Amino acid sequence: MAEFGITERLARTSARRPWIVVGVWAVLLLVGGFLASGVGDVLTADISLTSNPESVRASNLIEERLRGPDRATETVIVVSETTTVDDPAFELFVGDLLTQIRGLDGLVEQTTSFYEIGDPDLVSADGDTTILPVVLAYDEKNATDEIAPLVDLVKEANEAEGFQVLTAGNASINHEGNEISDRDAQRGEMIGVPIALVILLLVFGAVLAAGIPLLMAIVSIVIAIGTVTLIGQAFELNILVVNIITMIGLALGIDYSLFIVHRYREELRAGLDKHEAIAKAGATSSRAVLFSGGTVVVGLMGMMLIPANVYRSLATGSVAVAVVSVLAALTLLPAILSLVGDKINALRLPFLGRGGDNEGSFWGRSARMVMARPIISIVLVVGLLVAATIPYFTIEAGLPGVSTYPANSDSRVAFEILTEDFSAGLLSPTEIVVDAPDVSDAEVQAAIERLTAAMDSDPIFGPVTTEVNEAGDLEVLSALIAADPFEAAAYDAIDRLRDDYVPAAFAGVDAEVLVGGDSATADDMFTMIAKYTPIVFAFVLGFSFILLLLVFRSIVVPIKAIVMNLLSVGATYGVLVLVFQHGVGNELLGLQHTETIAAWLPLFLFAVLFGLSMDYHVFLLSRIRERFDLTGDNRESVAFGVRNTAGIITGAAAIMVAVFSGFAMGDLVDLQQTGFGLGLAVLLDATIIRSVLVPASMALLGDLNWYLPKWLEWLPDVRVEGGSAKASPETPSAAMASAGD
Repeated sequence: MAEFGITERLARTSARRPWIVVGVWAVLLLVGGFLASGVGDVLTADISLTSNPESVRASNLIEERLRGPDRATETVIVVSETTTVDDPAFELFVGDLLTQIRGLDGLVEQTTSFYEIGDPDLVSADGDTTILPVVLAYDEKNATDEIAPLVDLVKEANEAEGFQVLTAGNASINHEGNEISDRDAQRGEMIGVPIALVILLLVFGAVLAAGIPLLMAIVSIVIAIGTVTLIGQAFELNILVVNIITMIGLALGIDYSLFIVHRYREELRAGLDKHEAIAKAGATSSRAVLFSGGTVVVGLMGMMLIPANVYRSLATGSVAVAVVSVLAALTLLPAILSLVGDKINALRLPFLGRGGDNEGSFWGRSARMVMARPIISIVLVVGLLVAATIPYFTIEAGLPGVSTYPANSDSRVAFEILTEDFSAGLLSPTEIVVDAPDVSDAEVQAAIERLTAAMDSDPIFGPVTTEVNEAGDLEVLSALIAADPFEAAAYDAIDRLRDDYVPAAFAGVDAEVLVGGDSATADDMFTMIAKYTPIVFAFVLGFSFILLLLVFRSIVVPIKAIVMNLLSVGATYGVLVLVFQHGVGNELLGLQHTETIAAWLPLFLFAVLFGLSMDYHVFLLSRIRERFDLTGDNRESVAFGVRNTAGIITGAAAIMVAVFSGFAMGDLVDLQQTGFGLGLAVLLDATIIRSVLVPASMALLGDLNWYLPKWLEWLPDVRVEGGSAKASPETPSAAMASAGD
């Protein structure tokens, strides 16, 4: 009795019992859809660090020994277009607005106005703007979910003639950020999905064959979002997780199905019946999908090592959709193919799906030209990629704040008014916590005075206010920063506090001094990223090397693949910095010009891209290896592999680029940077890496490509396309396998 691999067994079983398999997936889809409808309830826009850095310790001390659970605050802004606060009409309008705000029972804990307390700090210098400080009945984590009534009230008041009314605060900013994120996701889908469908039609030339991969992606995305909603009941997840699931799900779900459907159609054309064609695709392309999915998951799991909710959220969502996409491709897809059978080519479109030979010939000729001059080809391409990497060394890391929201967004307009007429630091003051046995001690007080004097001499800090707890062992100094809390100026101010002002003021004093606030939390995140970057790199590179070593039974292929991917990632980093940070070509591409690159992005891109780019390496190199096992001719095997995977890899890469580009056209700058970076890296991998570096390096090294030291020969043979060193070119099935993709 024949012994089948796991992917072939799954394909055969699913094909024999298609309705059972489809029924199980239909139930999963319904449950996933039901759970996914509540995903918004488990998401947060906050970035939290679980490694207990200085800012977190400061926040905990304030909560435990001074104020208790911190209440979220909002700043309602009222601007008159025609008068000032001295006008009775202005006072009447503010009084009526204040009454309405106080009427939001359960949401607003307290609020006041200039007219009640006479505080001149609540009025702008020119008198045409006043602010109403609002304390909410919720902490920062829950306020975003509850802020909608206040936001709606402010929007309604903003329609009054002669007045502009806005609100600014972390809760309202996060609330609007969620709305923009949802719009970006919908826009990305509306752009990426139709383009992906067009590419699928071009590749397959048949409506049914083109629609199946798209269906698989949708199923995977819905179930993955439902899974993440369950996980979110126990763990705090960032709002970007849904966008990432949609982005990665469309790319992987379509691509994995594309490879398998393509192989299935080839086997049908080769004369196999429906079930044998499914089994053959399961033994080859499905096996490649399994290992490719494994490389993606390995790369993504590296982010789980980082103690920050944004990384673990992105890893959770990406891993969930990658795993579901692989499982669907290995089980649901064979069941659907069994039901569809020979009708896979139904609704064929004239003149489409028939250009594979020409395309393959182009890539084949390209590979032969490169292999004729491998050293020159490698030097030119490596030089180009290294040159593209250079701008990365000028990167300025940051966290996109409200100043990167669309120019007409309410939150950004409110922020700009606060910056011009008051202080943007109202949104998030910096707080310095002094923990001492007795803060009233003369030595401690002298140190506090020295620190206050240093901050007063720094123009970015506003006036310093202090609070002391009842026990007298904790004093908190608060100061506003005249900048967006997530801009470079704010981070520099935190660095001066921590590195210069606090050490100089408290030298030799028996007290622990901690700097907290949103800017300090971001600064702690940058430090944490720098600490964990080499760990994540070692994890991803190490496990990728082991996996590729097992797949190709070569020590050279994994090393080359890792080097090529590092070159591709480095070039992507450099162009990303060049476009967004330096503004080269950003307007032409419809992208924002920003001061910083999202601090979490480079490590995320590395983890994701290392997995995604391995897709093409696995599919291409497995076909080359299979041909090499048949012929023993390295140069011919490379040309054959490049030629015979050309159409399918080009189509798969085009789909990924289309999907990622759709998300790059959104309004949130971090999603723009993510979509642009992913799309560019895939483009590099599928073009110059595949067409130049792979064939040139394969030709230069010859049979050495497949070198495996004798002391590693005990490793299992798990090559992905089912090839065997014992295969013979005269064997019809082996010949069919070679011509499959």
